[in-house]
Amino acid sequence: MLREISKEQVLNRIRFENPWWIDGHIEADYQEMPRRLYFELFKPIVYERDVRRAVVLMGPRRVGKTVMLFHMIQDMIENGINPQKIIFITIENPIYNNITLEQIFNYAKEATGIKDKDDWIIIFDEIQYCRNWEVHLKSLVDSYRKDKFIVSGSAAAALKFASNESGAGRFTDFLLPPLTFNEYIHLKGLDKLIKTIDIKLNGKIREFYSTSHLDELNQHFIDYINFGGYPEVIFSNKIQANPGRYIRQDIVDKVLLRDLPSLYGISDTRELNSLFTTIAYNSGGEFSLETLSKQSQVPKNTLKKYIEYLEAAYLIKKVKRIDQSGKRFKRDNFFKIYLTNPSLRSALFSPITATDEMIGNMVETAIFAQWMHRDWFTPWYARWNNGEVDMVGLNENLKAIWALEIKWNDRYYNKPKELKSLIKFCAENKIFNPIVTTINKEGDKNVGELNIQYIPSSSYAYTVGKNTLDMKINK
Repeated sequence: MLREISKEQVLNRIRFENPWWIDGHIEADYQEMPRRLYFELFKPIVYERDVRRAVVLMGPRRVGKTVMLFHMIQDMIENGINPQKIIFITIENPIYNNITLEQIFNYAKEATGIKDKDDWIIIFDEIQYCRNWEVHLKSLVDSYRKDKFIVSGSAAAALKFASNESGAGRFTDFLLPPLTFNEYIHLKGLDKLIKTIDIKLNGKIREFYSTSHLDELNQHFIDYINFGGYPEVIFSNKIQANPGRYIRQDIVDKVLLRDLPSLYGISDTRELNSLFTTIAYNSGGEFSLETLSKQSQVPKNTLKKYIEYLEAAYLIKKVKRIDQSGKRFKRDNFFKIYLTNPSLRSALFSPITATDEMIGNMVETAIFAQWMHRDWFTPWYARWNNGEVDMVGLNENLKAIWALEIKWNDRYYNKPKELKSLIKFCAENKIFNPIVTTINKEGDKNVGELNIQYIPSSSYAYTVGKNTLDMKINK
């Protein structure tokens, strides 16, 4: 006769997962970990009680969601919330198989020994392991009107899909992305490297960030490109020595082989893996469906679907093209694709150096990754027969208003007239203050009507990430 898991075993497991019921604080390991800067954005929606909604914390694997939840628990305790009213459950633990979310909630309340009916805070981690979680969560929100529900999950594409389908008006989504370069510097305790500078763009003074120790910042920027997307990796020399084993197996393979196939019914995971590998190796390059199909050996009719899946999983970002006049093309035959996190490429292949032949593409990928955190805005790129501009900003009327050329060399600081594509594009679109990134050079140069601002790539990446977070916090 098969044995069943007893109720007492479930209660004991729940007590084990919630040590603050006795100790009054989270475990020391979590207390010692620095908080991500995104914590300040996450906190207000957790404390929000006027609007009755569950919080859905989603994002790629290993970006620090569970750690952020533990930091949130500590913050709540420090703000006077009774530790015994805070419940944390890891849904992926097999002991909870075939138990509904509501039953787990009731077991947890029983495990505390408290008889209170209301004002519980319930956190379900790795919610994607609960079948039809969105239906059950919606029911809990409707049934337990004075309790706060928070869930998290790593199958980002699946969570977003389910949240949109079933959680309208009941769920608040929060995306935790990979680390920005700004967060990387903060978590490593290197804020002293950074200083503010003022740059005049389009007649307005803008605050940018620079450094007095550029060689050191550049070395950290290379480390960020290789290892910097994941909080756990930046503090572990052991993982950095073998990033392929950790990142590829624990992050990429689980998404490509398990998360996406289970959501979208993908049967040939080899095709999906081949496509992602091709994109990762050529991150920052221009693609067409024809060339991508030929190189990855994936039929064109399935390519579009796979690209949508990989975007939904926050692994890649597709960028649209405009011409030299700033106009969109009627058909998107050509497009660029970037990894959302440059360290994915290093894990799949090998870490790169400052002189690697692919460093230009990876610097471009790293800079674009900072812009991806602006969910309200996506840059474009310009390409025509004999010219290209790496990044262009369009306003709400789809008019080009700024231009950026990303370089990992200092050549064009001394020879600005060689920036022929950028100069031509700016003249045609009446842009007078383009930015060009460098390795070490900082300053400005005039070419005709243009005043070109030169900023080291590492400083520019830091600036975009820092300003993006500040804009989100101040929204």
